[in-house]
Amino acid sequence: MNELADLTDEQREQLLHTRRRAIESIGKNMDLYGITLSIGHLYGNMYFNQEPVTLNEMSEAMGLSKTSISTGMRTLHDLKMINKVWGKGSRKDLYEVEPDWHQNFSDFFSIKWRKAVEQNRSALRKCMKEIETLEEQYSEDAVFMKVLEHDRLKMQESMKYYKWLERLIDSFENGDIFTLIPKEE
Repeated sequence: MNELADLTDEQREQLLHTRRRAIESIGKNMDLYGITLSIGHLYGNMYFNQEPVTLNEMSEAMGLSKTSISTGMRTLHDLKMINKVWGKGSRKDLYEVEPDWHQNFSDFFSIKWRKAVEQNRSALRKCMKEIETLEEQYSEDAVFMKVLEHDRLKMQESMKYYKWLERLIDSFENGDIFTLIPKEE
C-alpha cells in the first residue's frame, strides 16, 4: 500500500485525484449490475493497488469499518472478482483483484444467471405439474382445457428460453463467447 511513498506530495495528490474519479466510475458501473456502490468502490480501490491487501489496510484506506470491508471482500470473493493469495511472512489473509474485467463480467453474470435459471425452471416445472393436475380434474370442461393448453404452451416457450440462456451461460463459462465477440487487444 506504500506504492506512492516515493512520489512528491503534489504527484501523489494529482494521482489520487485521478484514481478517485476512476474508482467512482467503477463503483457506478458495478452499481448498474446490482453490486452496491461501496463494494464497487472497494473493488476500484483494490484494482489500483500494486500489491495484495489485507482487510485492515483496506479499512484504513477507505475509512470504513473492518466488518464492512470484510463483508465487501466476501461478496467480491464469492463473485470471483478478488482472490485470496498467500503472502510470505504474513499471517493475515491477503486479497488481490482479478484484473481481467472480461472474466469478471463472465463470472458475475454466469453466477447470477445460472441461479435465476435454476429457480425459474424449478418454478415452471412445478407449474406444469399443477396444470397436469388441473387437466385431470377438469378434463370435461373444454373452455378451461383451452386456457390450460394456452398456459402450457407459454410455459414451454419459457423453458426453451431458459435452455437457450443455459447455453449462453456455458459460452461465458467456457470462453466461447469470446470467439463470437473477441476481446479488444
